[in-house]
Formats: sequence, C-alpha cells, structure tokens
Amino acid sequence: MNLGLMFDALVVLPSGVGLTLTLTVLSLAAGFLLSVPLAFIRAFGRPGLSLAVLAYTYVIRGTPMLVQLFLLYYGLAQIEAVRASIFWVILRDPFWCALLTFSLNSAAHTTEILCRGLQSVPKGVTEAATSLGLKRFQIARLVTFPIAFRISLPAYGNEVVGMIKGSSLASTVTLLEITGMARQMVSTTFAPYEIFIVAGAIYLSLTSIAVKAIQLLERWLSTDGHPVRRRRARLRPALPDHEITTTPLP
Repeated sequence: MNLGLMFDALVVLPSGVGLTLTLTVLSLAAGFLLSVPLAFIRAFGRPGLSLAVLAYTYVIRGTPMLVQLFLLYYGLAQIEAVRASIFWVILRDPFWCALLTFSLNSAAHTTEILCRGLQSVPKGVTEAATSLGLKRFQIARLVTFPIAFRISLPAYGNEVVGMIKGSSLASTVTLLEITGMARQMVSTTFAPYEIFIVAGAIYLSLTSIAVKAIQLLERWLSTDGHPVRRRRARLRPALPDHEITTTPLP
C-alpha cells in the first residue's frame, strides 16, 4: 500500500466534496418540497390521483438511479424535439441532468416515507383539531404534517444517507465530485486501491455526520427543544426504571 499516494488523494479528493454536498442538499430539498403534496395525495387523495402518485413512486423506486440518469442525460439527447426545445439548455448540462434525476428519485422515496407517516397519525388527533374549528389546510399544516414528520424522520435519515452515497453516480456523466475526482486520479496513477480507500473514507465521514445530525434533530423534536426535556431525554436511557423529576424553570 502506497501511503504517499493515499496522502495525495487525501489532499485532492476533498475538492470534490463541495459538488457532492451541492448535489445532495439541492436534490434532497427539491425532492422534499415535491414529496409533501404528493404524500398527502397518496395518503388522502382521490383513488385516481393516489394511483397516479403510486405509479410514479413505483417506477422510480423500482428502477436503478443510474439507469434513470442515463435515460435523462443520454436518452433525451436522441430526441430531436427535445434538442430543439428551450429545455435543451438545461438538459444538455450534466449537472442539471444529475440534479433532476436525483431530485425525482428522492421525491419518490420521500413520498412513500411521508405517506406512511401521515397514515400513522391517530385519527383522534385530527378529529380533535376539527372540533376546535380548524380548517383542513390548517390541520394538515399545524397538526398532521408535524406529527407525521416526527414519525418519518428515522426513515428519512436513511434517504439522506442514501442520497449522499448515490451522488457518486454523477461521476458517470463527467461531473467531478468525490468519485469523479477519484476516477480521474486513478486514470493517471493506475492505483485504484489506495485512492478509492480514501474516497470511501470521505463518504463514510459525510454519512456519519448526516446520521448524527438526524439523531440530534430527532431528539430535539421529541423534546420540543426544551432544555429540561432534553436533559430528561439524555438521562432516560441510562435510568429506564426510575422516574426522573426536575424542578421546572421559572
């Protein structure tokens, strides 16, 4: 094992972290915004609309993201109408093709995750909100979705980790994120072993940070961010058989 080459890779590969994080964050954000209305339609919409959303998520979740990326980047270029349209300015750019593919993929997975969370909200909660005079949109925004998001957060954390790792597919359409930089180094050094070990370590670091952030967010949401409740949440696993009491803050 060439430690000097690994050190060189450790210096070079982090330059691709910015593009990896950009693709990941933008894809997750776009996918989440798209998935929220789709999840409500999937869970509570009319049968026809719900079935249409199910067909979308079924196809996207059931096919490899690499195939979707190739179809979008290479396949659409074969259609004359696409090349002549105003969308060709975007679709010919590998960054936007990768971002669109990742966003649609994330939206499909997140839709099903949120749908399960929405269906898990107790009916008594929504009935109580209705009895208070809240309208359907207010109930969805203030009651149903916050509870569903808390329920869905652990599963959504898996989607975040999966998207970080899935962003490596962008290297197949010439983008120089972490994996793209690694492949470029391998083409000049012919030493894939050392370089991809470093690349794997960088991905592991990013996913570990993401997992920790999701855990902290989950704990914060479960305690409503209150300092006393946060202390109780930290102590409760260590003392499962004892009731913890604290003096309320003034």
